[in-house]
Amino acid sequence: MTFAVIKTGGKQYKVAANDVVKIEKIAGEPGDVVTFDQVLMVGEGDAVTVGAPLVEGALVAAQFIATEKERTVIILKKERRQHYDRRNGHRQRLSTVRITEILVGGAKPTTKIDEIAKARYEKKIAALAATGGAASVTAKAPTKAAAKKKAARAAAVAPAIEVEAPAVEAKPKKAPAKKAEPKAAAPKAGTTEAAAEKPAKKPAAKKAETTKAAKADDKE
Repeated sequence: MTFAVIKTGGKQYKVAANDVVKIEKIAGEPGDVVTFDQVLMVGEGDAVTVGAPLVEGALVAAQFIATEKERTVIILKKERRQHYDRRNGHRQRLSTVRITEILVGGAKPTTKIDEIAKARYEKKIAALAATGGAASVTAKAPTKAAAKKKAARAAAVAPAIEVEAPAVEAKPKKAPAKKAEPKAAAPKAGTTEAAAEKPAKKPAAKKAETTKAAKADDKE
């Protein structure tokens, strides 16, 4: 079995004829023929040829299938007790190729362009252009359940109809209530009669005159 170790996209791959390999993104369209001239090792059974660093005259030919995005890889960075938390996603683009030939001694590849795959790709591109760059030409029609969910979501988001409220007459403001005057304290029982019995006090001036007159009489 003939195998080879090639280098592309900064990585090394061990490949053999009819292998389907995913490599780092390379330029090409479905059906094209691509070649890899960085061959590090070629082996056939027990006979192995190791390059220094490349094997002279060695070449690997392949057919380009497609370039697609891989599954999302989550990148999470977090530091405890530092209020630092970052979450990002990454989708790597990888090209898929089918190995067709492993050539040595300067031989040229005989692999031909896949006209069927190329025509299918061109038809797909034309359909995308006609639909204004739709995400997918073969997109499935939405199911009934999805349609119901979409209608319910639209009804919930739709603005409510504004209803005019009847005009309300403004009520006149009430005048502020007057503060009640403090009531005089009621006299205690028996106080009025006692006050009536006591004679009114004489003015201080008259009392002084009476005292002087009494003293004068005593001297005579």
